[in-house]
Amino acid sequence: MKQTETASDVERLLEKLGRFPGAWAQPFLIVVSGLPGTGKSYFCRRLARKLVAVILESDHLRRTLFPSPGYSAAESARLFRASHLLIERLLRHGIPVIFDATNLSQYYREKLYRIAERLDIKPVLVRVEAPPELVYQRLKERQGDPETNSDADWAVYQQMKPRVQRIRHRHYVVDTSRDITPVIDKIIREISR
Repeated sequence: MKQTETASDVERLLEKLGRFPGAWAQPFLIVVSGLPGTGKSYFCRRLARKLVAVILESDHLRRTLFPSPGYSAAESARLFRASHLLIERLLRHGIPVIFDATNLSQYYREKLYRIAERLDIKPVLVRVEAPPELVYQRLKERQGDPETNSDADWAVYQQMKPRVQRIRHRHYVVDTSRDITPVIDKIIREISR
C-alpha cells in the first residue's frame, strides 16, 4: 500500500512542479538544512539564480500533498518518502536538484546520501543559520504572509532546535544575516569541477 501511495504522491508532486530545466550529463544534488526562519528558501532562490536547478521546497511539497497539513509524524514520513523518490527520479533523468527542507536529522540525511551514492553523485550539503533574534523577527513578519509556504513560528523553531543533529559529512555553513555570495560562489565552483 505504501509503495502505491508513494508513487501516487510523486505523480501529484511532478504534476504540480510543471516544467524542468534541461538535463545535465552529471546532475547535482544540493541538500539544504536549517531551522525554520534561518533563510533556507532565500538561500536556495539566490543559489538557483546562478545554477539552473529544480528547488524542491518541503513546505510547498507538503501543501501539495496535504492542503491542510497537520504536521504529524505519519504525514512527515509520507512527505519525505515521496520527496526522496522524487529526488531520485529527477536525478536519474539528469535534472539537478536543490532540496530545501529542515533536514535536521541524520536519519533523513542518510537517505539522501544513499540516493546520491546509488547515482554516483557527490551531494553538496549546506547548513543555513541566522542569529536567533533575527529568526524571531523573520518568523513574526511572515505570519499570515500568503507568499510563504511555511506555517512555522517561533514556538516551532524552539521546539525543533533541540532536535538538530550535527552534520557528520563535509558541508558549507551559511549565515544569512551576512553576505551569502562567498558561499554560493564556493558551491558553484565545487559543482563545476
